[in-house]
Amino acid sequence: MSVPAAYLGVILIWSTTPLAIQWSAQGASFSFAVMARMLIGLAICVLLLFATRTAFPFTPAARRLYAISGLSLCVSMLLTYWGALHIPSGLISVIFGLSPLLTGVFAALWLGERTLTPQRITGLAIALTGLWLIFGQPWPGDGTATLGTAAVVAGMTVQALGLVWIKRLNLRASSLAITTGSLGVAMPLFVLAWLLADAAQLPPDITLRAGAAIVYLGVLGSVVGFTLYYYVIKHLDAGRVALIMLVTPVAALLLGQTLNAEFIPARGWVGIALIGAGLSLYEWQALRQLRRPAPAANP
Repeated sequence: MSVPAAYLGVILIWSTTPLAIQWSAQGASFSFAVMARMLIGLAICVLLLFATRTAFPFTPAARRLYAISGLSLCVSMLLTYWGALHIPSGLISVIFGLSPLLTGVFAALWLGERTLTPQRITGLAIALTGLWLIFGQPWPGDGTATLGTAAVVAGMTVQALGLVWIKRLNLRASSLAITTGSLGVAMPLFVLAWLLADAAQLPPDITLRAGAAIVYLGVLGSVVGFTLYYYVIKHLDAGRVALIMLVTPVAALLLGQTLNAEFIPARGWVGIALIGAGLSLYEWQALRQLRRPAPAANP
């Protein structure tokens, strides 16, 4: 696989994921949309697991990891899908761009990692100031934008906490096995959420756009995107990987404006700019590697 192609694929998939989430949740209930997406993703992962004969650990430690990852996945996605109904899709990508910052904070507090240098703390403060500006914005067309923003922020926080918890367990297993186990644990919870929210009723008139968005997220968003991301991490330095988190929100904002006629108030743009500046400062040491030649890709 070509590394540049994989890199571009990650940016394209992650840039379009927020818009696809919003479209899928608008054409069907948010609980059905996320449940259907994860069901498709789980089916593909199981098929790949058998086709590639990948080992699937089922030790007590592995089961604990699947449980933690699956629970954090379920809570994070339910909050994000509900919040996506009330805020611009591009803003979802901006908020999830804060994930490396919160992951670093949790890792410092929980794992004792010395990652919070004065420069990184300054970047975190700038980004949080931007997030504060975004809260309470009178986003056009929705009176519950503050709750929607809070839901997406909570979903991003749960995801970051889950990542650090998984790292704390330090289980050696393939990404495919972890993804399959996590989806296997989360799937009954998504079905339960669908049962409670919609009495397990299928959408009576799901649109073609919503159905296509669900399939797109199940195949590309849940499986291909993460596979390409792990491939990029393996072959590129930290600076080039960190650049993905800076490019993706900008691309998502442009797509939201172009394809979904989304409007962001001036104060919202200030908040978004502060988040981008804070993230850049936080990842500055990694981004400095961009001045150096990229290492040759492993065969």
